[in-house]
Amino acid sequence: MKDQRHKRRESFSVLFISNLDGRTKQFQLSAWTLRLMLPLLLLVFAAAGFFAGRALTAPREPKGLKEQLASQEQTIQQLEAEKETLTKDKESLAKENEALRQQAENPPPEEETPPEPEEPPVPDRYPSEGAGVLKSTYSEESPYIAISTYREGTIVAAGSGTVTAVSSDDTYSHIIEIEHEGGYQTRYLCHEEAEVKVEEGGQVQQGDPLLTITTDDTQLDYQIILNGETVDPLSVIDAKG
Repeated sequence: MKDQRHKRRESFSVLFISNLDGRTKQFQLSAWTLRLMLPLLLLVFAAAGFFAGRALTAPREPKGLKEQLASQEQTIQQLEAEKETLTKDKESLAKENEALRQQAENPPPEEETPPEPEEPPVPDRYPSEGAGVLKSTYSEESPYIAISTYREGTIVAAGSGTVTAVSSDDTYSHIIEIEHEGGYQTRYLCHEEAEVKVEEGGQVQQGDPLLTITTDDTQLDYQIILNGETVDPLSVIDAKG
């Protein structure tokens, strides 16, 4: 017979001692049972660690969400403010466009440029019509021009104005004076008889007849006075060009 040895099973004892009354309890755990329990204990510790980690991080998540919500609300408020600003700008542009459209449809009336004041007319017409000859020119001794006229000739107004005198004296049979604008005065001095066509106080236009010559070789002395001083009539007539 072969020698058979008794195999002893390896086991572990677990002793529990009460801290109240000192009683003890002992448990026997085989090696196989202990090997089986180790993975279970590891799983339990792993699960406990997982849930503990979740518990620690859980309070932080709501805080992060609140911050995100606050940031999103602030962004929404900024967008609403920008939208309001854009709306106001749009309304302002619409009003400006409407004003421009109305201005284009109804342009303001153009201001009329006031006409420039016209210079007073100058008595620059030659005083004789018909046949006539210039006998003498202006000088300090004779401040007039002398014109020789003939029958049917006409003495006319050198410019428009008012007849201020129709008279005569020892030298001249007829004296006619006309007041013009701009300080001018003209005098028509006829030596011989002639037919007078105007009256004192009457209005005449340039070229209107003043005297009709009735005799041959009648002399007319023509004088121009400007602001009380005699001037050369030919200089005024020549100024007309």
